[in-house]
Amino acid sequence: MPLDVTGLGLDALAARVRAWLEDHLPAHWRDAALTGDRHALAAIARDDAVTRAWYAELGDSGLATAGWPVEHGGLGLAADGVAVVADELARLHAGRPMSDFVGVALAGPTIVEWGTDEQKRRFLRPLALGEHRWCQLFSEPGAGSDLAALTTRATRCADGDWVVDGQKVWSSFSDRADYGLLMARTDPGRAKHRGITYFLLDMRSPGVEVRPLRQLNGQSEFGEVFLTDVMVPDTDRLGRENQGWAVAMTTLAQERSGLSGRPGVGPGRADALAARARDTGAWDDPLLRDRILRAFVAERVLQMTTVRAFADLGRREPGAEGSIRKLAHGTLDATLGLLATEVEPGGAVAHDPADGDAEAALDAFLSGKILSIAGGTSEIQRNIIGERVLGLPRDRDPYADVPFAERPRG
Repeated sequence: MPLDVTGLGLDALAARVRAWLEDHLPAHWRDAALTGDRHALAAIARDDAVTRAWYAELGDSGLATAGWPVEHGGLGLAADGVAVVADELARLHAGRPMSDFVGVALAGPTIVEWGTDEQKRRFLRPLALGEHRWCQLFSEPGAGSDLAALTTRATRCADGDWVVDGQKVWSSFSDRADYGLLMARTDPGRAKHRGITYFLLDMRSPGVEVRPLRQLNGQSEFGEVFLTDVMVPDTDRLGRENQGWAVAMTTLAQERSGLSGRPGVGPGRADALAARARDTGAWDDPLLRDRILRAFVAERVLQMTTVRAFADLGRREPGAEGSIRKLAHGTLDATLGLLATEVEPGGAVAHDPADGDAEAALDAFLSGKILSIAGGTSEIQRNIIGERVLGLPRDRDPYADVPFAERPRG
């Protein structure tokens, strides 16, 4: 049953959400979150029965998708209200996991904006309840930063459906996804941005092969996906044929905003680093202490900027400020990852494996560059900021209007 938040101000909304969580979140989950028991929270995250039941209840309440329209299972909240809900969920570690980011933050809003009524009925509720996982099939070996250079082909069949061939890479959680957001070239006779179509791909379709990629941190969050004669019904096309780039802009704007940190101001990773430094004695080093405090300030500034940006979204569409926040978040993540190892007595290489805090510090260090790459590299964000915020001249593409099939390769 959707939570009734009609007419509530932000403070009243926060109180309403807090009361609902108090009544519904399993007691052992709430206790682990409030005491900061990282090991207990990790055990809960691995318990499929507990998490599946909770995500279904959370989705049924509308809190998992608070910004979606009410008719699609959301609460119809503006961005500032969504920020309040996200902050309350984060406080208790009760929100959807990062593996659901593509579905909840990218697929859902894109389908809400571009989907047919049938697509909205078919995809949105299972997504909200945590029944479907999604991945993003955008980047390719030869089309990462220059996404519009993608070469995966979708060819229309005589019956109006499509057959897809190609390869995608850096697709987060693709090995466990039920569906994928797929961009494919449908008319190479058009300029590169104008001959792309957007599809909702069933990842269980024959011809879809996923190969997980081993990362520096030992995890396999990313995968490469091979598509060989994959049949896609035309009913799974999102938006108009050859107009997929416009649909993708909705997804990418949501991605940059979603990868810019939580929309709330309060204790963050720098606070935890300071506490750990006091425990290990590293806080006594004045130079290290100064760097931690600088990271603390940067994190608070990013949090406050994110809150302001979410409030502004109630009045306009996402813009280039998402690139500013994503760039800042990627830079901060790398800084915090490095600092995490420096507050440990054994640094990054000589810690006791039984010491969970030191193990987490090593993981933070090895994962520190992810956000500067995922969702558009920091270099691409700097280009966007330079062109759309600072008004610098855009690099001219001499082949912008040349049919894709006639563009020089290499």
